[in-house]
Amino acid sequence: MTGGGPCPRVLPGGDSSHRRGMTSGCRGPRARGRSGGCRGVPVVPGGGCPQRHPRCCPSWVFLHEKAYQVRDTAIESSVVTKVKGVGRYAGQVMDTADYVTPPQGTSVFVVVTKQIRTEDQEQGLCPESEAAFHCSADRDCRELSPGTSNGMLTGRCIAYNATLRTCEIQGWCPPEVDTVDVPVMLEAENFTLLIKNSIRFPLFGFEKTNLPPPGSGVELGRCRFHPQLQPLCPILRLGDVARLAGQDFPALAATGGVLGIKIGWVCDLDRAWERCLPRYSFTRLDSLARTPAPGYNFRHARYYRWPNGSERRTLTKAFGIRFDVLVYGSAGKFGIVPTLINTVAAFTSIGVGTVLCDIILLNFLKGAEHYKARKFEEVPEAGAPATPASPTACPPGALGACTRDKQSTDSGTFSLGL
Repeated sequence: MTGGGPCPRVLPGGDSSHRRGMTSGCRGPRARGRSGGCRGVPVVPGGGCPQRHPRCCPSWVFLHEKAYQVRDTAIESSVVTKVKGVGRYAGQVMDTADYVTPPQGTSVFVVVTKQIRTEDQEQGLCPESEAAFHCSADRDCRELSPGTSNGMLTGRCIAYNATLRTCEIQGWCPPEVDTVDVPVMLEAENFTLLIKNSIRFPLFGFEKTNLPPPGSGVELGRCRFHPQLQPLCPILRLGDVARLAGQDFPALAATGGVLGIKIGWVCDLDRAWERCLPRYSFTRLDSLARTPAPGYNFRHARYYRWPNGSERRTLTKAFGIRFDVLVYGSAGKFGIVPTLINTVAAFTSIGVGTVLCDIILLNFLKGAEHYKARKFEEVPEAGAPATPASPTACPPGALGACTRDKQSTDSGTFSLGL
């Protein structure tokens, strides 16, 4: 019963009373019995689970959270990547070998979109190019730290050009000037990225790849990833990756940045093999908030020798977009052990154990009448004639050997909820 009022019942003998037992089925606006699973949770009009509360809806928790399954979160994964596309930069045509590093096709790689080159550097003495090392006399250079980003200070103040003097350094000369404005290879927005991901759940011996199988309706050579139209295509356009991560590609290509491509494998192995599918999501991994040096860049050099035997190099400061392919996942499959454990836990949480014990004690064991008398108290309604006192009842104030035996005329069927 779920009514808000009390539940009068005519007991044998003609007394109309209220039953005040722990297993009473009469509850007000809020469930109150120890055997009820929804303690303190408002009852939804018309029945049903109150807001999918786990204590009131153990079946929902058991099925929705798949508490009957053994789970494997130790996913084993390998990722191979391949970028394709041709762009023009500084009068040269750039292909994959020019702008992708490292070239092995790993899960972490960089697409270079802007470069600042310093040609024909050689070891020697030259003026420092950074503004922090401007000077007017040698003493200005001796007071500074001996090391700079381009070389070691010699302590001398020399001419940088016709109007400016800077501290002299020993190192690779001429020093790099990274404040120049250089173009960005915007063609990279249309480059494509192929991701080949193979995963394995060792607990179940389950293996799969993200490449669409024959007959799946996805043509690997022609498809392009789209979150709604082509969610299983493993070929992604770099501009789409930036857009889905909430970034503007031209701005990102100018300063550099780190984008994450996440592949999630959350599989229910009780279903068909084909139902285990990857899900792609995208995010920017490097923080832009309160960062003194936003973006992503690195330096590399190409060394060579001139005919006179001197070693020289070309230093390149490269700005680019770094892509991190991150794979995560879990798999579940039916197991008898978690099923038994969580079934018992669910029944215990809603008080089924108490109900079963009461049914057995009230109806099937020896001494059930004594247990009923101890468990329940009969409360007469207002205005109902009082039950005559038993001749053997103890007089008021009696102590000692006089005992009061509680009795119940109830058959126990009410405690069963019948």
